[in-house]
Amino acid sequence: YFYPDQYNNPVNPATHFATTGAEIWQQTQQRVTHFIASMGTSGSFVGIAQRLKQENPLVQTLAVQPASPFHGIEGTKHMASSIKPGILDETLQDGVITVTTEEAYATTRRLARRAGIFVGVSSGANVAAATTLASTLPADAVVVTLLCDTGSRYLADPFWNETDD
Repeated sequence: YFYPDQYNNPVNPATHFATTGAEIWQQTQQRVTHFIASMGTSGSFVGIAQRLKQENPLVQTLAVQPASPFHGIEGTKHMASSIKPGILDETLQDGVITVTTEEAYATTRRLARRAGIFVGVSSGANVAAATTLASTLPADAVVVTLLCDTGSRYLADPFWNETDD
């Protein structure tokens, strides 16, 4: 068998460095000022942050983390209470924005109901954190995040039934 071990495999961030990071840089026309994303394996965050900082060391890269060790944001690690992936490079983090499970769920529902974007809760957490960050920045800032999962994995979850948003 083949076990890719995406938590410790350097190909994981290297792929995001070469592809996702380059695409973000190109598609924002080199204007990205802030990149913010949650981490599971940390490969996408590490690779993208490395690429963006290589292109422009002034780009701020921020990690999204659950507000507590006991959370419902599937696929997202609360790093202070987790086994850290071997590929994680915390020196790439210019800061951390925390998101509660409730914020992630509410944002996930809003994305589906208001924008027609059917994603999972880690994407909801990313958008919640990016929105919080953007509200503190000048109008010309360019904030990028990832929508890294699909809502189809969560169809049976009861959070979809809430109507608070």
